[in-house]
Amino acid sequence: MTNRLIAAIALLIVPLGGHPQEYPSKAINIVVPNPPGGMNQIHAQPLSAVLEKLTNQPAPVINRPGGTGAVGTASVANAPPDGHNVLVTTPNLFLVLEKDKLYGIKSPYSLDQIALLALLSADPLIMVVHPSLPVKNVKELVALAKAKPNEIVFSSSGPYGITHTPTAMFLDATGLKMRHLPTTGGGPAITQALGGHAQLTGGGPAAVYPHIQSGKLRPIASWGVKPYPALPNVPTFKSMGIGIEAYLWVGLFTGANVPEAIRVKMRQMIGKAAADPLFKQALENVQVVPDYRDEPEFRKFFDADYKRLAAAIEKIGKL
Repeated sequence: MTNRLIAAIALLIVPLGGHPQEYPSKAINIVVPNPPGGMNQIHAQPLSAVLEKLTNQPAPVINRPGGTGAVGTASVANAPPDGHNVLVTTPNLFLVLEKDKLYGIKSPYSLDQIALLALLSADPLIMVVHPSLPVKNVKELVALAKAKPNEIVFSSSGPYGITHTPTAMFLDATGLKMRHLPTTGGGPAITQALGGHAQLTGGGPAAVYPHIQSGKLRPIASWGVKPYPALPNVPTFKSMGIGIEAYLWVGLFTGANVPEAIRVKMRQMIGKAAADPLFKQALENVQVVPDYRDEPEFRKFFDADYKRLAAAIEKIGKL
């Protein structure tokens, strides 16, 4: 075999093996597995702008809704393994899988098809009540709910979702019974509470903070381990002896079939983007606290959160 032929074969093999000499070499698709709006979009838009500045490559935000995030997630899991597809998502990544497992449904993707890249934020959920509910703290809420079982209505983003599951954790920990009003998302759940159709709900600080400021909703507690900076006087459940925590976190993922060498470059690129003042300011402008963690730290957080929420879904059982 001639040297020229060997060189030609090498040129063919390198791209096929998924190890391009330069990364990124084309557009970086930022996939949001939801319709426009919401926490994923809040992170994806400034990430897109910063990545385009850093890489001189397009970084379009592509919304692929459907199946509570399953459609967009599956599209990244099954994309070509070249590192040019990034998934921006929340705990719905595994909540969907746990719900499917509960009902014996075959999911369109599995966790072993997904590789973690980085955490971007991890805000605690905040429990809020409508001002018409005569409670100002968790102690009063527990007393009222015990006196009137199944009379208080709580709204959520949908069965087994990121606001239903933590609220179920609270009810299980306190032995309370309330009626569940499921909706089609975090925004609609808050709308139901604002309208008085539900007296209680939970949400990320970005979603509930404006309504707390206006007096339309009253904060009762935080699911975090420490008070949320913008709401320092709102106690955590843990500080009251109720051992629960839950977060509306947003992380970045790619397909597990992307070679490790490329994933390292992706993580380096994301680290630079997360440190960019434009990205951090975009989050802070909507009351989201930047909390960048590279893959090893994100893995510890992810595994602990998954364990908590999976156990909660198992306790909820079939509805």
